[in-house]
Amino acid sequence: MRLAIVGVGLIGGSIGLAARERLDAGVTGFDHSSEALAAARRRGAIDAAAGSLEEAVEGAEAVFVAVPVGTLCDVAAAALEAAAEDCVITDVGSTKRAVVGALADPRFVGGHPLAGAETSGVEHARSDLFDGATWYLTPTGHTSGVLYERVYRLIHRLGAKPTAIDPATHDSILASVSHLPHVLANVLVAQAAGTLDAGEVPLPATGPSFRDATRVAGASSSIWTDIYMSNRDALAAQIDEAIARLNDVRAALAQGDASTITDWNDAAAGDRRRLLEAQLAGGDLFELRVSVPNRPGVIARMALELARAGVNITDMALYPTADMSEGVVALWLAGEEAALRAQELVGELGFPVARA
Repeated sequence: MRLAIVGVGLIGGSIGLAARERLDAGVTGFDHSSEALAAARRRGAIDAAAGSLEEAVEGAEAVFVAVPVGTLCDVAAAALEAAAEDCVITDVGSTKRAVVGALADPRFVGGHPLAGAETSGVEHARSDLFDGATWYLTPTGHTSGVLYERVYRLIHRLGAKPTAIDPATHDSILASVSHLPHVLANVLVAQAAGTLDAGEVPLPATGPSFRDATRVAGASSSIWTDIYMSNRDALAAQIDEAIARLNDVRAALAQGDASTITDWNDAAAGDRRRLLEAQLAGGDLFELRVSVPNRPGVIARMALELARAGVNITDMALYPTADMSEGVVALWLAGEEAALRAQELVGELGFPVARA
C-alpha cells in the first residue's frame, strides 16, 4: 500500500511512522517546509519526499492531510483534485463542520484523532501516538462506502479506535472537552500572574493542581488561533455555560452555603468517575453481518445511526459482491448489549442483519 501525507508535523509524522511500521506501507510526504521534509525522512516517517502536493498523491491509495485548520479546506480540495478516483482523502483537523461542508466529494472522509502532545514537529513523532486513541470520522450521505471502510481499517491498524460522528456533534463535543479547557487554562495563568503582579510578591512555586489545570496554556498560536476561530460559535456557547456555572458557585460562596458547595463538589467527583468509566468500558466482541446495497452514504448512515445511539463499532470490514452491486458489512461490537442494540437499529434502517 502507498500512502501520502500532506503536512509532516507531529501528527502527520506519527501517521507515517505507524504506517511504515505496522502496515509495511510506502509513505510519500509533502510539506512546504523543506526542513520538515528532511527531518521526516531522517526519522523514517516517510520513505519518499515529494516536491509538490500533486507528486505526493500520485499513485496513493489514501491521503492524510495534516495541515493547520486555517488552510485545511484549500489543501484538502487540492488533494482531491490531484488524487485518483479510487483514492480516499482524510484529514486530522480538530474542527469538522467547515471542511466537511466545503468538500462534498465521495472520496473525502473528515477525521480527527484525539491524540497529540504539547510538543510539535516531526522530531517528536511516535509510531504509538494513536494506540487506544479515539479517532473520529465524519462520513456523510455523499461518502463512498468502499473508501470509508478503507480509511476505517487503516486507522484501526494504526492502533486507534475509529468512531463515526456527525460534524456538528463533533464540534460541539470538542468545544467542551478540548477547546474550552485551553481557554480556561489561558484564563487561569493570566489571572494568577495578574494577582501576583498586583501584590508585588515573588512568584511562588505552583502546586500540582495549578500545573495540571494549566498544562495546555499558551499552546501554539499558529495552530490554536485557527481552531478557536473555526469553532467560535460552539466554543462561545460553552464559555457562556461555564460562566453560568461559575456564577452559581460564586453565589453559594457569597451566601456561605456550605451544603450547596458540598453537593457541587460531590457531583463533580461523580461526573468525572462516570466519564472515565465510559471511556474505559470494554467487553466481549460480537459480530453482526449486514447486507447493504453499494450506494454512496449507506455505510455512513449506518455508522452515524449507531454512534448517535451510543453504540461504538470496534471494528468493521466490507465484503462486496463480484459485480460491486451490493455487499456484506461485518461489524464487531463490544458487549452483548451493544450488539443487540446495533442489530435492532440496523434492522430499523431496513438492512437485513444477523449475528455471526
